[in-house]
Amino acid sequence: MSEQGKTRAPEWHPSDADKTKFAGEVMAGKVESSPAIKVVRKPRRAPLDVEQLSEGILAGNRTALARGITCVESEAPRHQEIARELLRRCLPHSGDSIRIGITGIPGAGKSQFLECIGKLLCEADKRIAVLAVDPSSSVTGGSILGDKTRMEKLCRDERAFIRPSPAGKTLGGVAAKTRESIILCEAAGYKVIFVETVGVGQSEIAVRSMVDFFLLLQLAGAGDELQGIKKGVIEMADAIVVNKSDGDNVGRTKVARGEYARVLHHLHPFTEGWEPKAVCCSGLEGTGVWDVWEMVQAFCEKLKVENRFESIRAKQNAKWFRTLLEQRVLDSFYRRQAVDETFAELERSVSEGRIPVIEAVEKVLG
Repeated sequence: MSEQGKTRAPEWHPSDADKTKFAGEVMAGKVESSPAIKVVRKPRRAPLDVEQLSEGILAGNRTALARGITCVESEAPRHQEIARELLRRCLPHSGDSIRIGITGIPGAGKSQFLECIGKLLCEADKRIAVLAVDPSSSVTGGSILGDKTRMEKLCRDERAFIRPSPAGKTLGGVAAKTRESIILCEAAGYKVIFVETVGVGQSEIAVRSMVDFFLLLQLAGAGDELQGIKKGVIEMADAIVVNKSDGDNVGRTKVARGEYARVLHHLHPFTEGWEPKAVCCSGLEGTGVWDVWEMVQAFCEKLKVENRFESIRAKQNAKWFRTLLEQRVLDSFYRRQAVDETFAELERSVSEGRIPVIEAVEKVLG
């Protein structure tokens, strides 16, 4: 290799230039030690302890309550064991509340109404809990709408507890562990428990069996006032509230209220001893909302005086027992190895039309 090649001098240079030198000089790099980066690890949550968790819930600690409900909703075996013990400890401290179910067609303003009545109750020094059962994502299984984001003001009130739960695969969208969540909320000292449902499918039937007062929220000015709701849903309602009675819609809501009142008059009341009512309100302006609460109070007082309230709670517990038993039996059935081995093949045979459905069911049960 030539001397020029060794020094890597440019091919063109002035005639008087030193062929062994450059206009610039390449210096060897120096590696400087960078300051050590301190990795801050997020502290892990302490493992769930039934004693501390139950004490926190009974003291009204919202964080402990949230962790308790998470434990109750979990499918993990270790969490289920803790949940059973937690419920055993909290059950004697539950029952002293009003359980209110709220449902209605999409867009009826359920979250707006809940935030309004919730704020009024908090201002009256009542602690309230909202168990909002959200539609579930079919992909992730998580909540889609996020009720906490739609009740921003109520979320900031320390006297309120809002818990959105994904509906999951349960019938009608009511979370499977809503009853257990109600028990924990009552043990934490919340005197008014709202259960808001998805408002579609069979969720109304499911929530009706776990609440004292069932409220159907409706709209006016959307065409035929009775379209989009089932007769069965109206029959289960203790009250129909026509929401969004504000602005130019006031007249229409009054007309709708009259129509619903006439319908209720011809139906047999779901709750014995109570005549269902139809009223108007505005969750936006707050007009008529406190009247709804006074109606709920009148309902409870009337049924307690007539000794009917205890029978309502007894029916709720009986339904809870049957529902939980059915769920446990199904879970136990599907966990059986023999079922697991034959189920997929039989399902495939049925879908392909190779065997009748009845025959496949008999083979599984046999």
